[in-house]
Amino acid sequence: MTAIIFGINGQDGFYLEQLLLSLNIIVHGVGRKDIDISNYEKVAALIKDKQPEYIFHLAANSTTRHDALFENHATISTGTLNILEAVKNFSTHSKVFISGSGLQFKNNNRPIKEADAFEARDAYSVSRIQSVYAARYYRSLGIKTYVGYFFNHDSPRRTERHMAMKIAAASKRISAGSKEKIEIGDMSVVKEWTFAGDIVKGVWLLVNQDDIYEANISSGEGHSIADWVKACFKIIGKNPDEYLVEKKSFIPEYKELVSDNSIIASLGFKTNVSFAQLAAMMIGKEPGSD
Repeated sequence: MTAIIFGINGQDGFYLEQLLLSLNIIVHGVGRKDIDISNYEKVAALIKDKQPEYIFHLAANSTTRHDALFENHATISTGTLNILEAVKNFSTHSKVFISGSGLQFKNNNRPIKEADAFEARDAYSVSRIQSVYAARYYRSLGIKTYVGYFFNHDSPRRTERHMAMKIAAASKRISAGSKEKIEIGDMSVVKEWTFAGDIVKGVWLLVNQDDIYEANISSGEGHSIADWVKACFKIIGKNPDEYLVEKKSFIPEYKELVSDNSIIASLGFKTNVSFAQLAAMMIGKEPGSD
């Protein structure tokens, strides 16, 4: 059995590859330096050659910045079309997974459901929405195309560009004696903090059944940024108030970004890594250790 992962170098690609290899599936990983996913001829040649049972499109620049508009369009939107058209033409047995995002839904600060309306609130959402409609179109042509909507999820493979790792890495340095301050905006913002290794198990559940084709792949468990700070500083045994600086100019994109995960849960999905365990994992310490 064979799978292709576009976006192999991201955290999701890393954990998905680990999962597939543990199941004795041959994995062909594609990073941005390997094949340009916006080039149809190259994508089609790979899919035609490998004839994979599974294709996972995880490639994206995970930013809502407008200046990433064309990069995200090429990678997410055009990449989706290239994969699906190649499957239609050369590998119709392949199951295709397209990653979506909770950010592409209209957010009323309540748990988001798959049936909620989309909202093109930023350049990133535009590309994600286009990909979902492409997936639905090709599904109508007989291609088994799945969409998993991801909400915030993290792992030790995150960079400090992401809030969870920014706080966890600073906590680790503070534990070692650093006197640095952590600049954070609105700490009341609530989102999910799920382990990426758990999320890919949800992806695998979704693509191995034929009743549900779109689902939030998420924990449905919300915590504030303040909760994350407390969890990290509890591990290192420090008072976070001594190390925080409010970034008053920061305006959050949302007050809450949490899912209703009842559909994926109905397939048997559950998370194994708790909120506190994820904090410890990203700091590199066991809870309560010095």
